[in-house]
Amino acid sequence: MNNPFLGKDVISVLDFERKDLETLFEYADRARKYVEGKLKVLEGKVVALAFFEPSTRTRFSFEVAAKKLGADVISVSGEEATSVAKGESLADTVRMLDNYSDLIVIRHRYEGAAKLAAEFAESPVINGGDGWQHHPTQAMIDLYTVRDLFGSIDGLKYALLGDLRYGRAIISFLYGLAKFNPSKVYLVSPELLKPREEVLRRLNELGLKYESLSALDPIISDVDVIYVSRIQKERFPDPMEYAKVRGSYVVDLKTLSRVKPSLKVLHPLPRVDEISYEVDSTPYAAYFYQARLAIPVRMALIALILGVEI
Repeated sequence: MNNPFLGKDVISVLDFERKDLETLFEYADRARKYVEGKLKVLEGKVVALAFFEPSTRTRFSFEVAAKKLGADVISVSGEEATSVAKGESLADTVRMLDNYSDLIVIRHRYEGAAKLAAEFAESPVINGGDGWQHHPTQAMIDLYTVRDLFGSIDGLKYALLGDLRYGRAIISFLYGLAKFNPSKVYLVSPELLKPREEVLRRLNELGLKYESLSALDPIISDVDVIYVSRIQKERFPDPMEYAKVRGSYVVDLKTLSRVKPSLKVLHPLPRVDEISYEVDSTPYAAYFYQARLAIPVRMALIALILGVEI
């Protein structure tokens, strides 16, 4: 099998072609057979988790994925836990982690931090989310979830709802969708949360056909997937701007009263108040299933990068 990930950094989903993602998905299908057990294919290897920004799902699923493959894991959580708190540069911290590990997963609040880390590390680097635009492994999980639920990513109608300005997961999902052939993509958000110009330019370059709307209701009965994103309070430069859009949308049973029976609601999590808890028990809710699929997808990615069979 051709391995497009072997020894590669994973900085943006834009760096990979459709056929590369399909290879990953096929490998994730294999990995699912082993999520209840443990392999030894990475015995003697070390995966470093350098999380300089809060995380639950991304950090823990990477840790579980690495351990399921037999790797040892070392981790840092927050700048206060490293010599960055003493004034050490990110580059020097990455160099030190590179000495101790075979693969580095980094999460950082600053755009470009993962790319910088990749420049200083000899080991491959995976971007676990940086800045406002890139969270490639989340996009891979989201696309894999759609493929698993519907049998294909192509030909479906998608509504992306919420923070399209600062939400790196939803923007990465958009970039990933552009590698496939969706029937229609609706970008639904308040004016203050519409995608930034550089994101729209990139989507246009990629040839993704989309329509911008301010409300979900006009197209709710027509879509197959609703991808919801929380409003990224921590990324707003002005708290007053956040206050203007807080709580401006919510998906509840009333929202879903006119949808297709096959509709699925996705969310990268965590949620705040944008999806009502009453939705959790409906057949539309797929976000916890989506989170569960993070382990086989990240197992597959780690295995492909380090060149082992599963």
